[in-house]
Amino acid sequence: MKKTLFVALLTALTLRVGAQTNIPKEAPQLEFALQLKVTLGETFSIDNTQHGRRTVIPITGGTFEGPLLKGTIVNGGADYQIANAQGRTELEAIYCIKTDDGIYIHVRNRGIIASGNDADGKPSFYFRCAPQFEAPADSKYGWLNNALFLCAPDFTPGFNGIVLNVWKVK
Repeated sequence: MKKTLFVALLTALTLRVGAQTNIPKEAPQLEFALQLKVTLGETFSIDNTQHGRRTVIPITGGTFEGPLLKGTIVNGGADYQIANAQGRTELEAIYCIKTDDGIYIHVRNRGIIASGNDADGKPSFYFRCAPQFEAPADSKYGWLNNALFLCAPDFTPGFNGIVLNVWKVK
């Protein structure tokens, strides 16, 4: 009886552990959503706050375009960053965009910038964000409300700002 109970418990434990460690066969796919070309104002910083160095980068305008939307970036937002001494910066950019057909969409883009060394001691740089969109639910842009997005910068020479490429997680 004890042996049967032990084998049953061992079998259940093995099945449970096996189920927890299965690696998914397929990763989520990404679909290009839009590119933002954001113009920036004069940056200012507040050194040595209780959280680190606070930097504010005003967002002064720009344009955006993707397969399903196009328009301008509204002046008046900002990118708020907090950096620590270890080379890690957390950012939160808050601004609005306006489509060519007059629809305003709120954007809140949170991300991480990290520089340092990788596991092999080589210099590394990481910059990724996850924008969230708030569009009128009853508009043709309502799909932005119901998806996750990832973005990465594209440092374009000669452009006075930042270019962000955004992908929808499918």
